Amino acid sequence: MSRIGIQPISIPENVTVTNEKDTVVVKGEKGELQISLPKGITAAIADGIVTVARTDENKTTRALHGTLRALVQNAVSGVSTGWKRQLDLIGSGYRMNINDAVLELHLGFSHPVHMTVPEGLEAKIVKNSIIISGVDRQAVGQFAAVIRSLKKPEPYKGKGIRYRDEHVRRKVGKALKSGE
Repeated sequence: MSRIGIQPISIPENVTVTNEKDTVVVKGEKGELQISLPKGITAAIADGIVTVARTDENKTTRALHGTLRALVQNAVSGVSTGWKRQLDLIGSGYRMNINDAVLELHLGFSHPVHMTVPEGLEAKIVKNSIIISGVDRQAVGQFAAVIRSLKKPEPYKGKGIRYRDEHVRRKVGKALKSGE
């Protein structure tokens, strides 16, 4: 039995969860998300609690049980409080601007990099960091990963784009030979 899949999900007061055919619809003050349920997985909603169960014991159904419970939990959290990811820009001469949902990054290349902020996400710039927020956890994380991939932090000086909670292991540069 799935340890995560059998745990119930409590629904906050400002969130409504409905089950329409093979789709769970989660609505809250921040937005709306839909999670489609594959064959063999069902969701039951009663007394402010959502339970995800499986109808058969197929290998794929057992594998998806805990995953879908986590997706429903993430949707409930997303529409009530939202998800946020913060990236820091470290390095001299690196800059960023945001104009009309277009993120402009100057990362030491011969040209600035322009990225359109996906629909449903919001990007704010505070000093040398960018805060990406939205309802969908996967979309927030994916957009943050795409931004980070433009200039990953390098291990010698630590320059680049990194997550706020990321620790970059630093390497020692070349050592000089002593007195010959």
